Amino acid sequence: MTWHPLLRAQLADALREVSPEAPTLCEGWQARHVAAHVVLRESSATVPAALVVPGLASRAESAIAALADTARSEAGYRELVDRVAAGPSRWNPVALGGDLANLVELFVHGEDVRRGSGPVPARQLDPPLVEALWEQLLRSGGMRLRRLPVGVVLVRDDGVRTRARKPRGDHGTVVVRGAVPELVLWALGRGAASDVRLEGDPADVSVLGARLPA
Repeated sequence: MTWHPLLRAQLADALREVSPEAPTLCEGWQARHVAAHVVLRESSATVPAALVVPGLASRAESAIAALADTARSEAGYRELVDRVAAGPSRWNPVALGGDLANLVELFVHGEDVRRGSGPVPARQLDPPLVEALWEQLLRSGGMRLRRLPVGVVLVRDDGVRTRARKPRGDHGTVVVRGAVPELVLWALGRGAASDVRLEGDPADVSVLGARLPA
C-alpha cells in the first residue's frame, strides 16, 4: 500500500484543527509556516534545493516566510491548507517519489503540528504503516547519524533492533529505545517531544543527547 496520501490528509486535518499562529515543533515556525514549507517543497525548486545547497537556505526561508504571511487570516490559512491537502501535480518529482520522498516528511510534519502545543496521545498507526516508517528509518538513519562519534543501536518497543551507527575512537554505543514513530521523530531532531529512552555510558549518552536530545 502507498501511505503518503493518507499522511497528507492527516497533516491537512492537523493543520485545520489549529490556528495559523499555533506553535509547532519546528523552532520559529507556526502552523502557517509548516503549511507554506510543504507547499513550496512541492512547487518551488528553491526549497528542496536548499536541503543540499546550504547557500540557498536564506532564500528558501524568505520564500516560506512570504507565503506564510499570506496565511495570517483564517481565509488565507484555509486556502494554504487546501493546497497542502491537494498536493503536487502527478508529474511533479515529489509526487513521483511516492512514499520514498513523502512518507517520513508528511508524518513528521503532522506530528510537528499535533505536538506543537505540548504532549498529546500517540497516534494509533496501522502496523503496515509502522513497518514502512521503520524501513525508511533504516534506509536513512545512517545518513542522519553520520556525524555522531558514538555508536547507535535502535531498539523498537517490540524488541526488534538494528545498529544504525558504529562508534568511533574511544566512544561506545548508545541504545535508543522506543516505538517506531517515536524513533523516527527522535532521528529527525524532535526528540524533546518524543517518547524514547537513551541507555549507555553516561558520557556517550551525553554526547548523543547534545546532538539529538531526547
